[in-house]
Formats: sequence, C-alpha cells, structure tokens
Amino acid sequence: MTADLTQTGAGFADPLDRDRFPVDEWGLREVLAPVPGGALREDGVSATLFGLANGYLGVRGDGDGTRGPGHGSFINGFHETYRIRHAEDAYGLARCGQVIQGVPDLAGFAVTCDGAPLARPAATLVEASRCLDFRGGFSEHTALWQLPSGERLQVAQRRMVSLDQAHLAVFECTVTALDGAHEVEVAALLADTGPEDAQASAGMDPRRTERAEGGGLEPCGNWSTDQVEVRAYRCRNSRQVVVLGSTQVSISRGPAARVGRVTRTTLEAGESLRVTTLAAYHSSPSDPLGVAGDGLTLAGPEPDPEVLAADCRATLEAALAAGTEALWGVQRTWLERFWDRADVRITTAEGQAELQQAVRWALFQLAQASAQVAGHGISAKGLSGSGYSGHYFWDTEIYVLPFLIYTDPAAARALLEFRHAMLPAARRRARVLDVAGALFPWRTINGEEASAYYPAGTAQYHIDADIAFAVCQYAAITGDTDFLANQGVDLLVETARMWLSLGFWQADGDGCFHLHGVTGPDEYTAVVDDNLYTNVLARFNLRRAGEVLADLAVTDPPARARAVSRLGIGADEPVSWLRAAEGMYVPWDEQRGIHPQDAHFLSRRRWDLSATSEQRPLLLHHHSLVIYRHQVLKQADVVLALLLRSAEFTAAQKRADFDYYDPITTGDSTLSAVSQSVVAAEVGHGDLALEQFRSALFVDLANRHHNTTDGVHLAAAGGVWGVLVCGFGGLRDSGESPSLDPRLPTGWDALEFSLTIGGSRIAVHVDHDGLTLTLAAGPPAELRVHDQLVAVSPGLPVRIPTPG
Repeated sequence: MTADLTQTGAGFADPLDRDRFPVDEWGLREVLAPVPGGALREDGVSATLFGLANGYLGVRGDGDGTRGPGHGSFINGFHETYRIRHAEDAYGLARCGQVIQGVPDLAGFAVTCDGAPLARPAATLVEASRCLDFRGGFSEHTALWQLPSGERLQVAQRRMVSLDQAHLAVFECTVTALDGAHEVEVAALLADTGPEDAQASAGMDPRRTERAEGGGLEPCGNWSTDQVEVRAYRCRNSRQVVVLGSTQVSISRGPAARVGRVTRTTLEAGESLRVTTLAAYHSSPSDPLGVAGDGLTLAGPEPDPEVLAADCRATLEAALAAGTEALWGVQRTWLERFWDRADVRITTAEGQAELQQAVRWALFQLAQASAQVAGHGISAKGLSGSGYSGHYFWDTEIYVLPFLIYTDPAAARALLEFRHAMLPAARRRARVLDVAGALFPWRTINGEEASAYYPAGTAQYHIDADIAFAVCQYAAITGDTDFLANQGVDLLVETARMWLSLGFWQADGDGCFHLHGVTGPDEYTAVVDDNLYTNVLARFNLRRAGEVLADLAVTDPPARARAVSRLGIGADEPVSWLRAAEGMYVPWDEQRGIHPQDAHFLSRRRWDLSATSEQRPLLLHHHSLVIYRHQVLKQADVVLALLLRSAEFTAAQKRADFDYYDPITTGDSTLSAVSQSVVAAEVGHGDLALEQFRSALFVDLANRHHNTTDGVHLAAAGGVWGVLVCGFGGLRDSGESPSLDPRLPTGWDALEFSLTIGGSRIAVHVDHDGLTLTLAAGPPAELRVHDQLVAVSPGLPVRIPTPG
C-alpha cells in the first residue's frame, strides 16, 4: 500500500506567494496590493482563478467589474462561426470554424461618492482583497477607499452564479460610509461584448482562441422598462440568439431613489447601501441536430428573441419571489450536498492545508463546469475563459467524466447524451473520411469538425474509442442498463463500425488487424501506424460493441431488436468486430522489453530535452516536422493506455514502459502529469508520483503553463481527483468493474474520499495499515479490494488490513 520511494509529504515546496494568497482550506483569497497610481494589478490570471460558473453560464472574476484582461461572460454552446480559409485547400479539410462568443456582462457596478467617481484622482485605494468561497459558492471583492477629506468608504462586491438554476446569476454591491455623511450613487453596469472582447488574438499559440471573421453580436430586441431591462443579441454568422434580463433590488436605512440602473441615497457614518442585480440569461439551443450541413449557421427558422425574453422575465420573477437571501441559502445547500459526495481529504504532517486548499479549488472547478450542463458539453476551459475557442475535446470523456461517474452520475449521463446528439454530424464526417459508422470531431462546439490542422486534429481517431470507453465505464459503474441499451449501444456500434473500416488485415504479413495513419494522444508524433494507445482502446471498443449486443440478446431481447432495426446491424457485423478485436496488433519490442508507442517510434532519433529546457512548449519553438521525426512526447500516450486498460498489462510491462517514456515526456500538455502520476504511484515511483501530482495540482493556481489567463485547465482539475483516487487511492475499473489497491505516499497519514457505485455511496478511508469502507448512502454494495470481494452494509464499516 505504501509506495517504495520516499520524499513525499516531507519537503513540500509551496509554489504560491502566501502573502498574496493566504492559506484557507475552504476558499481562495487574494490580497491585492495597489500599484503606483492607485490601481489594482489585473493580469487576467486571477480573473480565471476567481471566476464563477454553473455549466451553462460563466462569469470571469474580474474583481471590481471594470473592463480589463479579466472581463467576460460566456454561455455554454453559444458561439460564433466562420469559414476556415486554408492556405492550400484540399478535399475533406475542416470547413466550419467555431469560437465561443462572449455575451454582455451584467456583473459590474460603478460607485459615485458626492458626485465624483470612487476612483483616482477623486479617491485613493487603501487596500483590497478578493475571495472565492468553496462552501458558499460565491466570490467577493472588497476595497477600502479614502477621500481627500480623509474619510473612508468600503465597497464590497459579491457574486454568485446559481448552481441550482442554470439561467440565474446574482451580483451584489454594498457601499458603507465608515466616516461622515456622503451622497452615494451605485450604477449597475451593462458591458456590451463585441467580437474583440471575448476573443484575444491567437498569434501562433494554438492553445488560445481564433477570431470569427465578420462575427460578433448585434442587437435584435429591447423590452426594457424602468424596473426590468431585457435585451436580445444575435451572432452575425451563426445566427444564435442570447437574451439577458436584469433588475435591481436595493436595501438601505434611509430612502433610496432608483432610476433605471442607478440607485442613489445619502449615507451617515456606519450606514450602508446594498444594491443587488438579479440577472437572467437565456440562449437559443446549440443542439448539434439543429445545425445546417456546413455547420456555419443554424438549420431551420431563426430563434424568436421574444420567446427567450419571456423566459428571462420568468426567471427574474421567480428569483424575486424567492428573495435574495433564500438564493444565497440554496447555493450553500447545493454545495453541502456536493462536498458530501465529492470531497477528498488529505492528512499529512506538512503542507496539508496548502494541498487541501488546492485540491478543493480543483474540485470546485469541476462542480462549476458540470452543475447545469444538461444539453451541453464541457469544453477544455469550461466557461472560465475563451482558451481553445471554447471547443469540446476528448478531455471530457477521459479526464472529467470519471469524476462525475463516481460523484454525479446524472451529470455524467447528460454529457454522454450530448455526445449521442452529435451522431448525425459524426456520421457525415465519417463519410467525408471514407470510413463507416461515425467519426467524432476532434474539436467542436456544434458537432462539426473545427480542427484546421488535421495531423494533430482529425487524425486523432482515438476520440471514438475514448467516447466508447466512457460509455462502458458509465454503464458498468452506475448500472444504468437503460442508457446502455439505447444511446449507449448506438455509440458503441457506430464507433466499432468506424474502426473496422479504418483498419485492415495484413494478409501477407503477420495476419493481424492494423490501424494506419492515425495520431495518438501524443501530438508530438503525428499520422503514424499502429499507435499503441489507439489500437488498445479500439480493441476495447470493438470487443465491447460485440459483447453488449450479445448480452442484450439475453437480458433485453426487445432492446436488441430495436437496436438492430434502428442501426441496420447485419448478422455478421458483431462477429467481425470481435474477430478484429482478437486480431488487433499491439506493438511490442522484444529486445527492449517495452511497448513501442507506434510501429516506427523506436527507429526515430531521441530528442535531447536537456538542450531545450528553456524552449517550452516545444510547439512554440520548433516546426512540427522537426518534432515529428524525434522520440519526444508532448503528453503521456503509452502510459495513459497503461492506466485506462490496466488489466491488459503485467506489472513488469508497466514498470518498463513507464521508465522508458517518462524521461522523454515534456509535459507540454497539462493532460500529461496526472496520468504519469497515477502510473508512477502504481509502479513504485513514490516521489515522482508526488512531483507530478503537485505539477497538476498547481497548474492554474501557480500559472505553470503561462496561459491560465485563457481559462481553467479542466482536464488537470479532473486529473487531480484521478491522481488522488486512482493513483494514491488505487481505484481501477478499466472501463468495467471497479477495484481498490491503494498506494498512499509515505509522507501522508491518511486519504479519504467517496465513490458512488450503482446507487450506493461508499466512504473510503486509506491509511498505511489498511483501509476502511463505510456505506454512506444507498443499498448494500460490493467492492473488490486487493483482489478480494468485500461486502459493505449499512452501519457496519469494514476494515481491510494492508497485505504483506
């Protein structure tokens, strides 16, 4: 149970400036030092760290609401489109560019004191801070201002994006006169967002966002009164519509006058004025089924803004009826339930509070990305920024879905249903690429392929297997046979068809089934033959498609009959999938005793990483062709296969593979450290597992990749849970039945987490002497521990000692 290498908890090097970011296990707080001139430092990083979202709506944490690098609000799936212009066009290249479109921001306030703006030179900023409360689900920015007379005012702005109601946000500004009497005016801001606001120039960095040529928002409706303001905007290219409504509620001891968005009153010393903006956002659906064939515009009639305006008014009316205090209470209750099932607790002698704070920040980001995600996907940055243009990748299925499957199965199913809704577009894309079944896009928002660079985009066929793996993992852990028999079997069959048509039997050679011309997870090696990760996951995909149909013939014949009819499954198809799975070629080098990453990987020249240590990421310093001809990895590839399909590899193979590939893995992708950490813990590299864990844990908090300003790295956040639960907690399911075999670091005293399996929630406590399982909710359950099946019943904790 204990990793055999030390230096784990001891010697913890905290990467954060704790004068700026004090330690708090249940929140993130930043003390903001004014810079010369009395302004606050705003580089966009803190706007990401302190942002709020709920899976549908996201608001950047730009502090005081003034426009700057942190400005921006986003809606899941709300995007602008443009036609991709290739320097040299060719058949089958992606045509539909998509980029998340910022929406008008209702979060900010402007404060005037005695007729002058509360800003330089009329006032001096004395001190300021902001915080993100993980249990309350809000952010707060507090500033102390001093007037020329020496009298002071405090301004506190509190924000909440409702985790319980998809379309609602609450923004609050409280002005307190600490000395003397002052006439105070608070104006609720409406910051229009054009095409330049939400999309920074990409330059040569593919991690950032593109511009939508000719795109942006245009007004298309206004139904405002003195009490409620409702406005509509339409994307110029995609024709999607967003409608936002707002109203203000004020509380003060004395009389307050309100005209439109401005509230005015006189405050005596010690008195406060509180103005609350209730904001509602509703947008036209981004359902892939509603996209025209070219993906550039919505199919059918354009959305009616007046219908969405009525939805906004209904949201505001319900919020007003509930009352603002009740809304804050609902937010806290929602998070109490979340932490009850999702919290991961670390006990260690040194650095515990710092680690715990960072872990909970990551888990809070996952909650914000998924709370109201139904009908949508989760992009690489969630709704925290415009990085990667707001595209959905494989990040969701491989790095985020495992967390949701074990903590929030309903959200996990919603995300898989969203993938299922993309099937029509995936089938069209398969025809373009001359394969059968469905080929899911590498980068997309509306279901159409948006990756303009096909070697590191479309060629990553493994996304089909990633989705199939997630389907099987979800069904196995939740026991949701209804999903598997309907949407799940559709996804498995159509992806299996793709693999069978993409691959071929090498009749004049080894007689194996091969997959050529693909790119695996490692994007520094592109368009290769027999990428190990791709072949191993495709084998799983093919086998499970055949097995599920066979199982349905026994457990639910009507469902199987419906699937055969719906999908036109031939009698010999399942047999051909199983045969291809059995014959799948898996690269193996007998001399080195390792699995080659692909058929020719070991014949390439090994990259000297020590000579290019300052050139990271490599993709910004070297042409792709230079990188492709070397043995060098952007991210874990073979090692990720060892993690996902653990049961297919021996302990000796895992150790040998890890030891070969880890030294040539740059970690230029934030997806890499988490997989490396989990496998490092399993094969006995305890200190390396901790090193990689900390790298992933602080990737955004310490801005390790220098692009946190573009949004949260959600895959790394999901991976943090994965390292703790799968690496140190030893959870494996290989897409099927779960088991535990912990690897607790020697410097840690205990690790606690919960797993939701088949309707039962099991609390797990791991220490160096063993582990304890307690049934926290649901019916009795079974879980395999150290190859022993353990039954867990209500009120009867089970203690399993460490073997050996």
